[in-house]
Amino acid sequence: MTQQGQWQLTGNAAEMYEQTVVPYQLKFWASELVEQMDLQPGEHVLDVACGTGIVARFAAEKVGASGGVTGLDLNPGMLAVGRSLELPKGASEITWVECSAVDMHLEDESFDVALCQQGFQFFPDKPAAVRELHRILRPGGRLAISVWYGPSPYSIAMVNGIERHLGSEAAHQQRAASRIVPSADEIKDFLVEGGFWGVQVNLHERTRRLPHPEKYVPMHLGALPVSAQVLALSEDARSAMVQDIADELRPYVEGDELVFLEATNIATARK
Repeated sequence: MTQQGQWQLTGNAAEMYEQTVVPYQLKFWASELVEQMDLQPGEHVLDVACGTGIVARFAAEKVGASGGVTGLDLNPGMLAVGRSLELPKGASEITWVECSAVDMHLEDESFDVALCQQGFQFFPDKPAAVRELHRILRPGGRLAISVWYGPSPYSIAMVNGIERHLGSEAAHQQRAASRIVPSADEIKDFLVEGGFWGVQVNLHERTRRLPHPEKYVPMHLGALPVSAQVLALSEDARSAMVQDIADELRPYVEGDELVFLEATNIATARK
Protein backbone atom coordinates (compact mmCIF):
# COMPACT_ATOMS: atom_id res chain seq x y z
CA MET A 1 0.00 0.00 0.00
CA THR A 2 1.27 3.50 -0.83
CA GLN A 3 1.93 6.05 1.89
CA GLN A 4 -1.09 8.00 0.65
CA GLY A 5 -3.33 4.95 0.67
CA GLN A 6 -2.60 4.17 4.30
CA TRP A 7 -4.30 7.36 5.39
CA GLN A 8 -7.52 7.24 3.39
CA LEU A 9 -10.54 6.79 5.67
CA THR A 10 -13.51 4.68 4.64
CA GLY A 11 -17.06 3.99 5.79
CA ASN A 12 -18.33 6.42 8.43
CA ALA A 13 -14.82 7.21 9.66
CA ALA A 14 -14.97 10.71 8.11
CA GLU A 15 -18.07 11.51 10.16
CA MET A 16 -16.39 10.13 13.28
CA TYR A 17 -13.34 12.26 12.45
CA GLU A 18 -15.52 15.39 12.33
CA GLN A 19 -17.20 14.49 15.63
CA THR A 20 -14.15 13.42 17.63
CA VAL A 21 -10.86 14.58 16.12
CA VAL A 22 -11.88 18.02 14.84
CA PRO A 23 -13.47 19.51 18.00
CA TYR A 24 -11.07 17.98 20.50
CA GLN A 25 -7.73 17.91 18.66
CA LEU A 26 -7.80 20.24 15.62
CA LYS A 27 -10.23 23.11 16.22
CA PHE A 28 -7.91 25.18 18.43
CA TRP A 29 -4.94 24.70 16.10
CA ALA A 30 -7.08 25.52 13.05
CA SER A 31 -8.00 28.86 14.58
CA GLU A 32 -4.36 29.46 15.51
CA LEU A 33 -3.22 28.74 11.94
CA VAL A 34 -5.79 31.08 10.40
CA GLU A 35 -4.86 33.86 12.83
CA GLN A 36 -1.27 33.72 11.58
CA MET A 37 -2.40 35.06 8.19
CA ASP A 38 -4.50 38.06 9.31
CA LEU A 39 -7.04 37.31 6.61
CA GLN A 40 -8.88 40.27 5.10
CA PRO A 41 -12.40 40.55 3.65
CA GLY A 42 -12.41 39.74 -0.05
CA GLU A 43 -9.31 37.55 -0.06
CA HIS A 44 -9.23 34.13 -1.72
CA VAL A 45 -7.91 31.29 0.41
CA LEU A 46 -6.91 27.70 -0.32
CA ASP A 47 -7.07 25.06 2.44
CA VAL A 48 -4.86 22.16 1.31
CA ALA A 49 -5.50 18.68 2.73
CA CYS A 50 -8.63 20.25 4.18
CA GLY A 51 -10.23 17.09 5.59
CA THR A 52 -13.75 18.03 6.69
CA GLY A 53 -12.86 21.71 6.40
CA ILE A 54 -12.33 23.18 9.85
CA VAL A 55 -9.60 25.54 8.58
CA ALA A 56 -11.68 26.40 5.51
CA ARG A 57 -14.68 27.32 7.67
CA PHE A 58 -12.62 29.59 9.92
CA ALA A 59 -11.13 31.24 6.82
CA ALA A 60 -14.59 31.67 5.26
CA GLU A 61 -15.68 33.70 8.29
CA LYS A 62 -12.63 35.95 8.02
CA VAL A 63 -12.84 36.74 4.28
CA GLY A 64 -16.62 37.12 4.30
CA ALA A 65 -19.09 36.95 1.45
CA SER A 66 -16.86 39.10 -0.78
CA GLY A 67 -14.03 36.57 -0.53
CA GLY A 68 -13.67 32.95 -1.49
CA VAL A 69 -12.36 29.73 0.04
CA THR A 70 -11.43 26.45 -1.62
CA GLY A 71 -10.96 23.21 0.30
CA LEU A 72 -8.77 20.62 -1.44
CA ASP A 73 -8.41 17.00 -0.36
CA LEU A 74 -7.90 13.52 -1.84
CA ASN A 75 -10.54 11.90 0.32
CA PRO A 76 -14.10 12.06 -1.05
CA GLY A 77 -15.60 11.01 2.28
CA MET A 78 -13.97 13.93 4.06
CA LEU A 79 -15.13 16.35 1.37
CA ALA A 80 -18.68 14.99 1.56
CA VAL A 81 -18.82 15.71 5.28
CA GLY A 82 -17.35 19.17 4.69
CA ARG A 83 -20.03 19.97 2.10
CA SER A 84 -22.78 18.90 4.51
CA LEU A 85 -21.80 21.32 7.27
CA GLU A 86 -23.55 24.65 7.57
CA LEU A 87 -21.49 27.81 7.18
CA PRO A 88 -21.77 30.73 9.62
CA LYS A 89 -23.86 33.69 8.51
CA GLY A 90 -21.81 36.13 6.44
CA ALA A 91 -19.09 33.61 5.57
CA SER A 92 -17.91 33.06 2.01
CA GLU A 93 -18.97 29.98 0.13
CA ILE A 94 -16.49 27.09 0.10
CA THR A 95 -15.59 25.30 -3.14
CA TRP A 96 -14.58 21.68 -2.56
CA VAL A 97 -11.99 20.11 -4.88
CA GLU A 98 -10.98 16.45 -4.89
CA CYS A 99 -7.37 16.15 -6.04
CA SER A 100 -3.79 15.71 -4.87
CA ALA A 101 -1.69 18.41 -3.25
CA VAL A 102 1.17 17.47 -5.58
CA ASP A 103 -0.99 18.02 -8.70
CA MET A 104 -3.61 20.66 -7.90
CA HIS A 105 -6.36 21.15 -10.46
CA LEU A 106 -6.29 24.89 -9.87
CA GLU A 107 -5.31 27.92 -11.94
CA ASP A 108 -1.98 29.70 -11.59
CA GLU A 109 -1.84 32.68 -9.20
CA SER A 110 -5.48 32.34 -8.16
CA PHE A 111 -5.15 32.64 -4.34
CA ASP A 112 -3.98 35.28 -1.88
CA VAL A 113 -3.38 32.78 0.94
CA ALA A 114 -2.71 29.04 1.20
CA LEU A 115 -3.14 27.11 4.46
CA CYS A 116 -2.31 23.53 5.35
CA GLN A 117 -3.01 22.02 8.77
CA GLN A 118 -1.41 18.67 9.61
CA GLY A 119 -1.31 17.54 5.99
CA PHE A 120 2.15 18.46 4.75
CA GLN A 121 3.79 15.48 6.46
CA PHE A 122 1.64 13.07 4.44
CA PHE A 123 2.44 14.47 1.01
CA PRO A 124 4.37 11.78 -0.93
CA ASP A 125 6.42 14.39 -2.83
CA LYS A 126 6.89 17.44 -0.62
CA PRO A 127 9.01 19.47 -3.10
CA ALA A 128 6.29 18.97 -5.74
CA ALA A 129 3.61 20.06 -3.25
CA VAL A 130 5.61 23.20 -2.38
CA ARG A 131 5.98 24.02 -6.08
CA GLU A 132 2.23 23.68 -6.48
CA LEU A 133 1.61 25.96 -3.49
CA HIS A 134 3.97 28.51 -5.00
CA ARG A 135 2.26 28.23 -8.41
CA ILE A 136 -1.29 28.84 -7.21
CA LEU A 137 -0.39 31.85 -5.04
CA ARG A 138 -0.46 35.36 -6.42
CA PRO A 139 2.73 37.47 -6.20
CA GLY A 140 3.06 38.48 -2.56
CA GLY A 141 0.73 35.67 -1.50
CA ARG A 142 1.07 34.18 1.99
CA LEU A 143 1.46 30.60 3.16
CA ALA A 144 1.02 28.95 6.57
CA ILE A 145 1.68 25.27 7.30
CA SER A 146 1.40 23.41 10.60
CA VAL A 147 2.85 20.03 11.58
CA TRP A 148 3.04 18.38 14.98
CA TYR A 149 6.22 18.71 17.01
CA GLY A 150 6.87 15.16 18.16
CA PRO A 151 4.34 12.61 19.44
CA SER A 152 2.24 13.47 22.47
CA PRO A 153 1.74 11.09 25.42
CA TYR A 154 -1.73 10.42 24.04
CA SER A 155 -0.55 9.45 20.55
CA ILE A 156 2.16 7.21 22.03
CA ALA A 157 -0.37 5.37 24.17
CA MET A 158 -2.71 4.93 21.19
CA VAL A 159 0.03 3.43 19.03
CA ASN A 160 1.16 1.11 21.84
CA GLY A 161 -2.41 -0.09 22.34
CA ILE A 162 -2.91 -0.64 18.61
CA GLU A 163 0.29 -2.69 18.48
CA ARG A 164 -0.69 -4.87 21.44
CA HIS A 165 -4.22 -5.53 20.21
CA LEU A 166 -4.11 -5.24 16.40
CA GLY A 167 -0.52 -6.17 15.62
CA SER A 168 2.70 -4.59 14.42
CA GLU A 169 1.52 -3.77 10.89
CA ALA A 170 -1.42 -1.70 12.13
CA ALA A 171 0.84 0.02 14.65
CA HIS A 172 3.46 0.71 11.98
CA GLN A 173 0.91 2.57 9.85
CA GLN A 174 -0.26 4.61 12.83
CA ARG A 175 3.27 5.26 14.12
CA ALA A 176 4.30 6.51 10.68
CA ALA A 177 2.20 9.62 11.32
CA SER A 178 4.88 10.71 13.79
CA ARG A 179 7.91 9.38 11.94
CA ILE A 180 7.20 11.26 8.72
CA VAL A 181 6.75 14.67 10.36
CA PRO A 182 9.50 17.00 9.07
CA SER A 183 11.54 19.07 11.50
CA ALA A 184 11.46 22.86 11.58
CA ASP A 185 14.71 23.02 9.59
CA GLU A 186 13.39 20.57 7.00
CA ILE A 187 10.18 22.55 6.56
CA LYS A 188 12.18 25.75 6.09
CA ASP A 189 14.44 24.10 3.52
CA PHE A 190 11.46 22.77 1.54
CA LEU A 191 9.88 26.23 1.40
CA VAL A 192 13.06 28.16 0.57
CA GLU A 193 14.01 25.69 -2.16
CA GLY A 194 10.46 25.98 -3.50
CA GLY A 195 10.85 29.71 -4.06
CA PHE A 196 9.30 31.17 -0.91
CA TRP A 197 10.90 34.00 1.07
CA GLY A 198 10.58 35.38 4.59
CA VAL A 199 10.20 31.84 5.89
CA GLN A 200 9.73 31.51 9.64
CA VAL A 201 9.00 28.38 11.65
CA ASN A 202 7.81 28.88 15.23
CA LEU A 203 6.96 26.37 17.93
CA HIS A 204 3.53 26.72 19.55
CA GLU A 205 2.58 24.83 22.71
CA ARG A 206 -0.65 24.36 24.60
CA THR A 207 -2.18 22.18 27.28
CA ARG A 208 -4.52 19.69 25.65
CA ARG A 209 -7.67 18.67 27.51
CA LEU A 210 -9.61 15.66 26.28
CA PRO A 211 -12.50 13.72 27.82
CA HIS A 212 -11.55 10.85 30.12
CA PRO A 213 -9.72 8.20 28.03
CA GLU A 214 -12.32 5.52 28.75
CA LYS A 215 -14.83 7.81 27.01
CA TYR A 216 -12.66 9.37 24.32
CA VAL A 217 -10.43 6.51 23.17
CA PRO A 218 -13.25 4.34 21.71
CA MET A 219 -14.62 7.34 19.79
CA HIS A 220 -11.18 8.21 18.44
CA LEU A 221 -10.44 4.63 17.38
CA GLY A 222 -13.53 4.82 15.19
CA ALA A 223 -12.03 7.77 13.30
CA LEU A 224 -8.63 6.22 12.60
CA PRO A 225 -7.49 4.24 9.53
CA VAL A 226 -7.55 1.12 11.76
CA SER A 227 -11.25 1.60 12.56
CA ALA A 228 -12.33 -1.41 10.48
CA GLN A 229 -9.87 -3.65 12.35
CA VAL A 230 -11.12 -2.36 15.68
CA LEU A 231 -14.72 -3.02 14.63
CA ALA A 232 -13.79 -6.57 13.64
CA LEU A 233 -12.75 -7.37 17.23
CA SER A 234 -15.21 -8.92 19.63
CA GLU A 235 -16.90 -6.59 22.09
CA ASP A 236 -14.77 -7.98 24.92
CA ALA A 237 -11.57 -7.52 22.89
CA ARG A 238 -12.48 -3.91 22.04
CA SER A 239 -13.22 -3.19 25.70
CA ALA A 240 -9.88 -4.70 26.71
CA MET A 241 -8.09 -2.56 24.13
CA VAL A 242 -9.71 0.65 25.36
CA GLN A 243 -8.96 -0.22 28.98
CA ASP A 244 -5.34 -1.01 28.14
CA ILE A 245 -4.85 2.39 26.48
CA ALA A 246 -6.69 4.14 29.31
CA ASP A 247 -4.43 2.48 31.88
CA GLU A 248 -1.32 3.75 30.08
CA LEU A 249 -2.77 7.26 30.10
CA ARG A 250 -3.72 7.18 33.79
CA PRO A 251 -0.78 9.46 34.85
CA TYR A 252 -2.33 12.22 32.71
CA VAL A 253 -5.88 11.94 34.05
CA GLU A 254 -7.16 14.85 36.14
CA GLY A 255 -10.71 14.26 37.34
CA ASP A 256 -12.85 13.60 34.28
CA GLU A 257 -10.25 14.90 31.84
CA LEU A 258 -7.07 13.77 30.13
CA VAL A 259 -4.51 16.58 30.35
CA PHE A 260 -1.13 16.76 28.62
CA LEU A 261 1.19 19.17 26.80
CA GLU A 262 1.31 19.16 23.00
CA ALA A 263 3.16 21.28 20.47
CA THR A 264 3.10 22.10 16.80
CA ASN A 265 5.41 23.92 14.41
CA ILE A 266 3.78 26.63 12.31
CA ALA A 267 5.66 27.81 9.25
CA THR A 268 4.81 31.06 7.49
CA ALA A 269 6.20 32.38 4.20
CA ARG A 270 5.55 34.64 1.22
CA LYS A 271 5.74 34.16 -2.53
